[in-house]
Amino acid sequence: MFVMLASGAVLAEDAVLAAAAPAASAATSRGTGLGAILDMARANDAQYAAAVAATDAGREKLPQARAANLPSINATYNPKRSNNRSSEYSGGRTFSANSAALTLTQALIRPANWAGTDQAELQVQLAEQQLQLAEQDLLLRVSRGYFDVLQAQDELAAATAQQDAMVQQLAQTKRSLEVGTVPITDFNEAQGRHDLAVAQRIAAVNELESKKRVLERYIAQPLPALASLGAAASVDQLTPEMQRQMVADAPNNALQVIIARTTTQVAEKEISRREAGHYPTLDLVGTVRDDRNQNYGQFGGSNTREASIGVELTIPIYQGGVVSSRTREAIADRNRALQELSNAQRQATLDAQQAQLGVQSGSALTQALKQALISSETQLKSTQRGLQVGVRTRVDVLNAEQQLFATRKDLAAARYKTLVAALQLKAAAGTLADADLRALDALLTD
Repeated sequence: MFVMLASGAVLAEDAVLAAAAPAASAATSRGTGLGAILDMARANDAQYAAAVAATDAGREKLPQARAANLPSINATYNPKRSNNRSSEYSGGRTFSANSAALTLTQALIRPANWAGTDQAELQVQLAEQQLQLAEQDLLLRVSRGYFDVLQAQDELAAATAQQDAMVQQLAQTKRSLEVGTVPITDFNEAQGRHDLAVAQRIAAVNELESKKRVLERYIAQPLPALASLGAAASVDQLTPEMQRQMVADAPNNALQVIIARTTTQVAEKEISRREAGHYPTLDLVGTVRDDRNQNYGQFGGSNTREASIGVELTIPIYQGGVVSSRTREAIADRNRALQELSNAQRQATLDAQQAQLGVQSGSALTQALKQALISSETQLKSTQRGLQVGVRTRVDVLNAEQQLFATRKDLAAARYKTLVAALQLKAAAGTLADADLRALDALLTD
């Protein structure tokens, strides 16, 4: 029975080692920092590239609006060929009648165009702000993905160490069982802990590969070996005063709030543009026209050339109520934008408060787990000495070892959580920038 269990354990361990080989190979390479991964993502991330293209399209709103206030020149040519059948001519008569015209129109007074230009300037501003939001989203996605990989690597390292310890415990228990110093229950306990450690390591390998795929999606290439967070690096990047100030600034400075505010201004200009449908317009119109009619009827053919210039006044009187309806629609859209602005401000406050809690809890948890790690290490040593003198069992040692590895994983996770929460708080306050991610490279080590 023991031989079968041990053989199965060895096979499982070999499979895990083979699966973890790429991770072990990557660990020997020079680590790539967070700033370098960000550069790769900015150059290759499809979501960010789509946002850049959308901004380029949005910038064209202003040239289009300005074009309505510039002169427009149109040329028309109308060739005709007619067949005139009359009792005066047997079989009829065929002739051509061609006309060509060149018309220049310059808007002089068009309130709708003026409001449209102002609106287009705001729409370009809105497009730029949305690109900033996409940039901020890229920073957060890359940082989360980066630290998710590091956390998965730490969990794999802890699972590997735990499995190695369980292998040693299983071997010791086997020897003790063979000489009759421990009961079969101790061996079964050690075997079960070993098998569980193997399963946990396999799961850690799979989790690491899954996290890598997410980051590879952003950079569109195989993920290089990443630099690790230094064991002595401080994750407390924000003082309590800085945190309070960011929470206070979030309702006004968050990018989502700025975008909602600009959207409201665009809606206000839309009201002005729709109301302008009631106002008179004045245009300067110049025309050059050439008509050539070869009709050889009673008056013979004729060639006419005409040039004219003048102003054209248009006064809207009644258009079926469409202008008033469109104005009411624009007012409703403005009211909706105001409510969305209010919601964005509340959401920004909530996001900032939650991020602040993440920073505070992560920092406190990190400090507590550092002390817990020291206690777990001390407990394991004490339990091992107790086993030697006969006051502790091997099950006690197994429990102490598992507690130590769990504490190590929790400590690593708390450190990453604190760093990401600080970035989220900066994003909620509208201050997150490239420099914030690149500054974290100082905490990383090869």
